[in-house]
Amino acid sequence: MAQIAAEDIGKRTKREERAMLWRSFKASKSCYLMLAPFMIFFIVFTVIPVVMSLPMGFTDFNMAQAPKFVGLSNYTTLFLSDKIFVKSIRVTIVFALFTGPVSYILCFLLAWLINELHPKLKTIFTLIFYAPSLANVYTAWTLIFSGDMNGYANSFLINLGLINSPVQWLTDGRYILGVTIVVQLWISLGAGFLALRAGFQNIDRSMYEAGAIEGIRTRWQELIYIVIPSMGPQLMFAAVMQIVSSFTAGTVAQNLVGFPSTDYKAHTIMTHAYDYGWVRYEMGYASAICMVLFVVMYLLNKLISKVLSKYMD
Repeated sequence: MAQIAAEDIGKRTKREERAMLWRSFKASKSCYLMLAPFMIFFIVFTVIPVVMSLPMGFTDFNMAQAPKFVGLSNYTTLFLSDKIFVKSIRVTIVFALFTGPVSYILCFLLAWLINELHPKLKTIFTLIFYAPSLANVYTAWTLIFSGDMNGYANSFLINLGLINSPVQWLTDGRYILGVTIVVQLWISLGAGFLALRAGFQNIDRSMYEAGAIEGIRTRWQELIYIVIPSMGPQLMFAAVMQIVSSFTAGTVAQNLVGFPSTDYKAHTIMTHAYDYGWVRYEMGYASAICMVLFVVMYLLNKLISKVLSKYMD
């Protein structure tokens, strides 16, 4: 009898939870309706392709013939036979190590500095730093790093006497990765930067007053003991966005140093996937490359989540 009573209580509890969930949905239906367009596009163009790429990575699929199951052949070829892919891993790691942490720190510091300005200046400087992530204009950087005497970088260095002849910034394998990293940092202040800006504005001013009473005197102490603990969600979002942008970068190199780049010096994993997916139409192999990249980014996101978890409450 006690077991039957417990089962009845459990069923009633579940019914009550479903009823409460339905009432909550009805009360917030206008919010869900506003979210619906984004969610539809997100599911169709992001979730479904990611889910489809997992089984497709085990096939030989060239868009012209039916997919042929090949097991782990694509993955073994990637790591054991594809020398360009192995090279792209090294390039991606170097690229991500420079652009990820540096751009994350830049986003945070610039958002912190802008938050101290007059309200009108806040808007102006936020637009100035955010605009490059929208424009993606590479013409200016092509002029700066032009390989002739008219290139701004070459002209400046020659006038200073640091070089005697123009440097081929966009074709010389010694420089193209560095140039790509510089331009990627220029366009990296995107959604993560805006999230941090919003996080600074949402901090309750009374917390600073309470901190002053507790003995906090300097701005650095405010940053460590008040600002960072109060911005857990924004810090997490910005970290995820910087990880994704660092590991999926490929457009910058293609627009600046060409495709493929000299000696594959700026050839990232994403560029390798583009090569097989959009140039050769080997969709199975390209899906395997993307899945490897997805797993790496997922593990890094889990690591960042663990590091920042103490600031999430």
